[in-house]
Amino acid sequence: MTIDLSRRAAIVTGAGGGLGRSHALALARYGARVVVNDMSPDGAEAVAQEIREAGGEAMVRVCSVTDRDAVEAMVASAVERWGSIDILVNNAGILRDRTFARMDIEDFATVIDVHLMGSVNVTKAAWPHMREKGYGRIIFTTSSSGLYGNFGQSNYSAAKMALVGLMQTLALEGGKSGIRVNCLAPSAATQMTAGLYSEDDLKGLSADLVSSGVVALAAEDAPTRVILLAGAGAFEQAHVTMTRGIYVGDAPDAAEQIQAQWAAISDRSDEAVPASGAAQYHHEVRHPDRFASRSRVA
Repeated sequence: MTIDLSRRAAIVTGAGGGLGRSHALALARYGARVVVNDMSPDGAEAVAQEIREAGGEAMVRVCSVTDRDAVEAMVASAVERWGSIDILVNNAGILRDRTFARMDIEDFATVIDVHLMGSVNVTKAAWPHMREKGYGRIIFTTSSSGLYGNFGQSNYSAAKMALVGLMQTLALEGGKSGIRVNCLAPSAATQMTAGLYSEDDLKGLSADLVSSGVVALAAEDAPTRVILLAGAGAFEQAHVTMTRGIYVGDAPDAAEQIQAQWAAISDRSDEAVPASGAAQYHHEVRHPDRFASRSRVA
């Protein structure tokens, strides 16, 4: 199947270099008109010019995603020019790595503000336009650091996992309006990873090998509520799952039973991917072991 984005308008934040640049160029190759957002005027204009020279259409908007007024103006200008915002790639980010014990609280808050609230700001500005049109594709940039943890990145990890929660709920809320919301967890050698990993570790981790995943998540037949992992040309999916667990009821030794049965609680053989947060409640009040214990008593 051929993906055609020629009728779509996209915003890519942090698109002046690295992953954002690759995402913007990839979307443009498939026909999308692209708003190239970045804090660097030179970087943003260079990417926009690449798109134009390849026969595409692009506009530059220089602003921080933490500036709500500027973000709203960016979205409004794109809608005014192209009539819609169909695709939003929340890519802008920063690092302030340090162990939690040594990290300034300001550096924790700044990373949360850029990654989480920056994504919220742009999404909130685009959301009503997508709802009105009945169509939208939103991609949040999460990270394996958020999904699985990474030493020295408590602020970044917290922000990136928060975006997964945001994606889960917005996918539910946007479904009836034709808005599909997903997460991308990229592995790529960019300016943000410079100095963090060895050259051997970063071999083959070109940003360009990630962006085809963005195109797929921006397509008309894109899925929703997917956490797509991407790097070095490989693609995987992560899930937030729930195990079958155990039932101990109101036993006086409930805590001891939990302690003794960690293996059973952790057993993933019958795990499920809940359709929503309510699935935990429904599972617990209807736990199979609950009724099995009643049958034994009877």
